[in-house]
Amino acid sequence: MKIKNINFTEALEEKYLAYALSTITHRALPDIRDGLKPVHRRLLYAMYQLRLSSNSGYKKSARIVGDVIGKFHPHGDQSVYEALVRLAQDFSTRYPLVDGQGNFGNIDGDNAAAMRYTEARLTALAELMIQDISEETIDYISTYDGVDLEPIVLPSYFPNLLANGSSGIAVGMATNIPPHNIIELFSALTKLLKNPNYTSSQLINIIPGPDFPTGGEIVDSKTAIREAYLKGRGTIRLRAKWKKEDLGRGQYQLVIYEIPYQVNKSKIIERVSELIDSKKINYLEAIQDESAEDIRIVLVPKNRTFKPEVIFEDLCKNSDLEIRFAINFNAINSKLEPKLFSLKESLKAFIDHRFVVLKKRTQYRLTQTENRLEILKGFLIVFSNLNKVIKIIRTDTNPEKKLITIFKINKKQAEAILAMRLRQLKKLEEKQIKNEYQDLLNYKKELNQILKSKSNQSKILNKEFNESLEVFKKINSFAERRTVINDVYQELDYSLEEFDSKEPVTVLLSKNGWVKSIKGHQDDYSSVKYKEGDSEKFIVKCKSNNKLVVFSTLGKFYTINCSRVSSGRGFGDPISLLIDKNDNEEVLFFKIYEQDKEFLITSSAGKGFFVNSNDFIASTKSGKKVMNLKDNDRAVSCAEKKGDLIVSISGEKKSFKLLAFNSSEIPNMQKGRGVTLQKFKSGKTLNAFCADSNEGIINERSKKVLLSAKDLKKWLGKRAQAGRIEPKNLHSKI
Repeated sequence: MKIKNINFTEALEEKYLAYALSTITHRALPDIRDGLKPVHRRLLYAMYQLRLSSNSGYKKSARIVGDVIGKFHPHGDQSVYEALVRLAQDFSTRYPLVDGQGNFGNIDGDNAAAMRYTEARLTALAELMIQDISEETIDYISTYDGVDLEPIVLPSYFPNLLANGSSGIAVGMATNIPPHNIIELFSALTKLLKNPNYTSSQLINIIPGPDFPTGGEIVDSKTAIREAYLKGRGTIRLRAKWKKEDLGRGQYQLVIYEIPYQVNKSKIIERVSELIDSKKINYLEAIQDESAEDIRIVLVPKNRTFKPEVIFEDLCKNSDLEIRFAINFNAINSKLEPKLFSLKESLKAFIDHRFVVLKKRTQYRLTQTENRLEILKGFLIVFSNLNKVIKIIRTDTNPEKKLITIFKINKKQAEAILAMRLRQLKKLEEKQIKNEYQDLLNYKKELNQILKSKSNQSKILNKEFNESLEVFKKINSFAERRTVINDVYQELDYSLEEFDSKEPVTVLLSKNGWVKSIKGHQDDYSSVKYKEGDSEKFIVKCKSNNKLVVFSTLGKFYTINCSRVSSGRGFGDPISLLIDKNDNEEVLFFKIYEQDKEFLITSSAGKGFFVNSNDFIASTKSGKKVMNLKDNDRAVSCAEKKGDLIVSISGEKKSFKLLAFNSSEIPNMQKGRGVTLQKFKSGKTLNAFCADSNEGIINERSKKVLLSAKDLKKWLGKRAQAGRIEPKNLHSKI
């Protein structure tokens, strides 16, 4: 065997690309035509072969999964069963394609029973997916072992991809198509069928947004939804539905009766319970799950004076009562290539598929009609020459050849004549054959007209759309829209202060990042216990309704509500539970938030600027990036603007220089790198703070004067100068 030298990188790239494409096309992405991934298509086809129609009896799920694995899908049985379960769950699939019997899981996230305990069959909607498959309407490929054939795509009488949606993750590609209302889809298809130039904007007016099986409310603008449909990619806000229940005497409770799609009800309850137990929210007394067949989550407020709208709004920000649903219309096109589709392109692709199916079905029926006409023509020859035909059959040793020669017929006709029963030779039968022959001639003419005329094909498709829609309407509530679209929703403006008491508390942050609060204010906090190896870093005396500001070494500001800080005798909680802080990120500044205050922030690169407190307040846990940093630079300080001077200390090892200059030389910015405070050849900036030329440098905690106003004059200069050697390791005393 000859050994061939190949480039390892090129070979690896080639194999990885092949693997990626295989994952995309054969596993992760659905087909734009029938909206199914291979595993789902194989499941429906296997159930079709098992004759599990909507009117038949159920069969064990294990039997179905076994057939799928054995014939079409050589993968793990659990993944196939999970796909089957999902098709049966009415909270996962908008229009279920599998009718399950037994425990198929629930919205709390509980798993389905083992496949040996559950049973399944096709739904009436699944039959629409497979209808006319026996009339050569689709193409087949060999199965993995080459023994059998499987369909490349199903005929699909309704737009399953848009109706039920799909989600999947491939190599470098993902899809997340939401479900939609079937009435709106068929209405849009009818319009697009009549007028292919129907615009995307016009279609979006018919299909205003997704329609999820669990209902909920879309609180996003028309623009956001429109952009997602036009580009095939975007996000929408989806939240739970709730109502206020009056209990009399001014008392009330909130009842959540619909939750966002793909959110576990139990996870919501666990999350809200955690918030209540940890006292991160103080407006709820309890949360109760009173759900039976319908969802009913009861929220009990602590005080009847609390506004229910505000309670729900705040819970949406702190739990999965509101989610961001990412829309991504990635699918496999008719050429089996991955492509990002818009809404219009998705609808048009389905129409194109239905045209192909219609033509193939018509051609199949035409072929069958022509074959039957051919046979009937032979039968008519028999009746015209009955005695002669009978004589040939009785006397000739090779009647088939004789019939072909004398009557100028083909072998197929001769075989059909010889296979005729004697009772078919009666006069009445002759009349029936003549009528059938004439009917088939008319039918053949109709079929040819269909194949030749695009308008006739469109009429048939339109009729099929209406017939398919009637199947949906027969199933209770399947056609009704469940998800409300609130495109005029406005963010509720509220303050948590209306929930919070104004009790004095002290918030303590340790060097290792553990934070907790204790009631009241003290003069001495030496009795506070920390974990071994940990100690105090920040002590903030505040009130429970105050906000705390955190500035980190990554140049980010975070905001924390004091009421959300855990209290008790323990060590507290990691601050990372309150803010999305990285492990390599350190807290530099930790104080009460005040409006319209100026702060000096600086980096190790010797850059800095003033920022107003109104510009760095963060509304989310992820914080707000204010200082831009390059490479290995870090933020080193945040100091409130006081006095008329800025003092900077920079250098390395034992050689540190101090520079003081007028604060007017520093600009006010909302975001950026800042300007150079102090130049240095090597090292970094250790610290920068504000001082008063009349007071000198003072330690804020001890109030001790570290450098008098008179002595400080030696270090006065202009911004961006190098400065002079600092006095007596001043940086370590500040």
